[in-house]
This record gives sequence, structure tokens and C-alpha cells, in this order.
Amino acid sequence: MDTMRDRFISTASRLLHEEPRLAVVLADISADGFEPARRAHPDRVINVGIREQLLVGAGAGMALTGIRPIVHTFASFLVERPFEQVKLDFGHQGVGGILVSAGGSYDWPAGGFTHMAPGDVALMDTLDGWTVHVPGHPDEAETLLRESVAGDDRVYVRLSLQANREALPVSGTAGFTVVREGRRGTVIAVGPMLDNVLAATEGLDVTVLYATTVRPFDAAGVRRAAGAAANADVVIVEPYLAGTSAAAAGEALIDLPHRVLGLGVGRAELRRYGQLEEHLTAHGLDPRGLRERITGFLRP
Repeated sequence: MDTMRDRFISTASRLLHEEPRLAVVLADISADGFEPARRAHPDRVINVGIREQLLVGAGAGMALTGIRPIVHTFASFLVERPFEQVKLDFGHQGVGGILVSAGGSYDWPAGGFTHMAPGDVALMDTLDGWTVHVPGHPDEAETLLRESVAGDDRVYVRLSLQANREALPVSGTAGFTVVREGRRGTVIAVGPMLDNVLAATEGLDVTVLYATTVRPFDAAGVRRAAGAAANADVVIVEPYLAGTSAAAAGEALIDLPHRVLGLGVGRAELRRYGQLEEHLTAHGLDPRGLRERITGFLRP
């Protein structure tokens, strides 16, 4: 299976042929993969080098001329480093574009903490008007990217090396998908966390919702699931900073007695490189760690 990043490169390269208003803006990352597309469309595949503030500013400037920009690099260099440009050049100027990140929370541990961005979605959540997609499979990444290209709004697509074994039908407007139904509570699995959540909840009487579009948050879907259960307790398992969506879930259930547990990446920096799987285990996001915390939280 190709990675989400591989699929993004191949899909965006095809879309450049199909969509004359589309452009791709890079900061060295993935430039090799886009080289054939750059040769075919030298005016619409732009590599600004390792200048992330310029990367975002150039993309927003293109949007002001009517171009639909795809702006791409690692999450830490796309959201955290040029956050002021994301906030002002896109948001304040009221233009649309697509930010596509790679690297996730710890996809390349050898790169160290400079290449990790567990706080990216929480940071984007401070801004108004952004749709946030977190696909869990390359097929889903392709679908969500194609939907995003067809629009005019502001979209953040978060890609990861971690992926579920199988894709599910997804849409940026369809809300969360019901994967299992149960009575003891609701567990929301975001993007690539679905396989681990399904393994962790095997045999438990819980509803499992699958989320690939986390902003806007599917409050109605969470209310339906919680209302059908014996209690409205909700666990959210996210592949980024723990608790990022806890407030959104709480607001969805504000008039119901409920509890919310946010599971994800902890705030403490893990100062050993390790491997992606070791980081998952260290943050309790492997099936065993998730089961312990989910069963400890749910009421009998």
C-alpha cells in the first residue's frame, strides 16, 4: 500500500492536469515527487525553498489572484512555524486554500522534536473558518483532497504514515461514520487511530464512531450516538494532542449528563527517537494502552 503522502503527490499531480486554476507550493519537502508535475506545469508548481513563512504567504498571494493553492510541507513547518501567515495571509485576507501536511505527530522520530507537531490541530482550532481533515488511509486522503480542490474554502489536510488496513467511504460533509453500536458509551476514533480503537474495544458494548473530518465537529452525530446509549459518556482518541476535541464534544452534549475523556499525544516531550510504534505505545495509543484507559473510564 502506498503512503498517504505518496497518494497526495500522485493525486495532486493529476489534478494539475485537470484543474487549470490549481497550483502547488512547496518548501523543498516532496519536491522530488513533484518534479514531473513541475516540468509539465512550471508556472503552477513552485518551490520556494526552506522558507516556510514565504511558502504560506506565496500561497495566499496566489489565492488573491483566483488560484486554488495547495501548500505543502511537514506539519511543524506548515502550521507552527508560519502560524502568523496562516492566520493573517489566509484568514485575515479572507482567501481560500489547502494546507497539506506530512509528518504528523511523530512519523519521523529520527528528525527529533523539530519535526513533530502534535499540537497542529489544536493550533488550527484557534482560527475561524478552517475545515480540518484527518484521513486514516491513502484512499481517504485522495477523496478528501479531491473534494477540497473543488471548493473555495480554507482546508487543512493532515497526512500520516500511520494508516488503517482498510479505507471507509468518507466525505467532508457526511459527518462521523458509525462503525459499531453499543450501550456503555461512545468512542470516537480519529483518522489513523481506527484500527487500534477497534482492537482495543473488541467485545466491549460501546458505539465506535469514525471521524476523518474533525472540523467542523459533527456535534449532531455525537449527540445521536450518545443519546442512544445507556449513558452519554464519550472517549475521543486522536492522533495528536490529547483533549483537542474534548471541548467540542462537551458542547455537543451540554444539556445531557455526560463525561468526556480525551486520549491522544501527551504534552511531555519524549526525548528518545525510537520508532513510530514506540511513540504510540509511550502515549498509550496502542490497543493495550487504549483498552486499559477506555475500560477504566466507562461505567459498568
